[in-house]
Amino acid sequence: MRSFAALALVFAATSASIAADPPADWKAGVATVDITPEKPMWMAGYAARTKPAEGTAQNLFAKALALEDTGGTRVVVVTLDLISVPRFLRERLETAAREKYKLPPEGLLLNCSHTHCGPELRVADTPRPGETPERAKQATAYARKLEEQLTDLIGAALKDLAPAKLSYARARCGFAMNRRLAVPDGWANSPNPDGPVDHDVPVLRVDGANGKPRAILFGYACHNTTLGFYQWCGDYAGFAQDFVQRSNSGAVALFMAGCGGDQNPYPRGTLDQAKQHGEALGNAVVAALQTRPRPVHGPLRVAIDQATVDYATPLPSKDDLLKRKETSKDKYDQNHAERLLKHLEDNGKLPANYSAPVQVLRFGDDLLLIALPGETVVDFSLRLKKELAGVGPAVWVAGYSNDVFAYLPSKRVLKEGGYEGGGAMKYMSYPHPGPFSDTVEERIVEKARQLADRLAKPAAK
Repeated sequence: MRSFAALALVFAATSASIAADPPADWKAGVATVDITPEKPMWMAGYAARTKPAEGTAQNLFAKALALEDTGGTRVVVVTLDLISVPRFLRERLETAAREKYKLPPEGLLLNCSHTHCGPELRVADTPRPGETPERAKQATAYARKLEEQLTDLIGAALKDLAPAKLSYARARCGFAMNRRLAVPDGWANSPNPDGPVDHDVPVLRVDGANGKPRAILFGYACHNTTLGFYQWCGDYAGFAQDFVQRSNSGAVALFMAGCGGDQNPYPRGTLDQAKQHGEALGNAVVAALQTRPRPVHGPLRVAIDQATVDYATPLPSKDDLLKRKETSKDKYDQNHAERLLKHLEDNGKLPANYSAPVQVLRFGDDLLLIALPGETVVDFSLRLKKELAGVGPAVWVAGYSNDVFAYLPSKRVLKEGGYEGGGAMKYMSYPHPGPFSDTVEERIVEKARQLADRLAKPAAK
């Protein structure tokens, strides 16, 4: 009996060894910094606001996840509880990361949650029409400090690199609803239960050598607009991150916004509703972690390039702009015309196109992460996941990445018109002369496919 028991123990030990998880084939590091403004300042996201923030409902954070494969290729994903990733911030961080940490541009991915309860970000302290100089100075001072904080954050995540294992899973969450409702005189910002949605919740789990999660990166395609009050808050995305962290002690949760440019959380308007949506999304992440995950192996391949998107022609003439400035009853339309006139005076012509960054990360044969710029509408994620699906890697499509310059409409949304189709251009700080042309969807999708095809091939030795 004793020899049989001993043999059983040996067999059990051998079986356990065979069934054990494979050794860690990644290195991962994670870092977090509180970016809540220290003083009252104006908030971003709603043009109708009439005063600065009055308090804090929830602190705002920037978080960084650094990953390195066995060949030494690195990427740092930075998520921000902010309205935007301005182009100037991307360019400055790209330069700093290259000079201080030897991180190439394609190895840096910036994504914002698009909370409408965060601070303004500005590159110049010149006040806009009707503003006080103090408001502009506060926004630029905050942006300068943020740049320093994020540079240090990237370095901290890279310094934290340690053996890790990656896995991918997904679940679904249902509070996002299309917000473009057809009405007799156009399109209203109102719940449309028949409109397209993307309820996927993709999750990348990063386990340490002890098998416990160190970081959980997750996404959802929905505007972060439950709230519109005068307090700092991460909205549903902030509360979802809190929920995931409470459910996974010791892990850092990072939210990556998806293609939610034409999606809203419903119901909306109260802090309790933001918390409820956060808990719903957090529960979806926890549910995804309880499924059988897909192991994610290397090699890591990364690429970034610019897609040239044209504006619709004809562009407005100087006479058109002067007329709008002088006769329009809409102050935002007047201000837009004034900005375009200034650009015309300084440059001799209006911009004919915009260079929009598209980034792709490929994790071996297991996961393809596509990061699109702008306030990307849901059609982009639905199309890319359908066209790139198959035997290859799982496909994750993020929006709001690297340069949130304007709404990025699909051909369908552009044809329909309305706010996301071009009406929002007058609110943007960049001098967009008008809506994009009907080639915008194809230009973005083509660039994403080109990069994905390039990364599918092993790098030349």
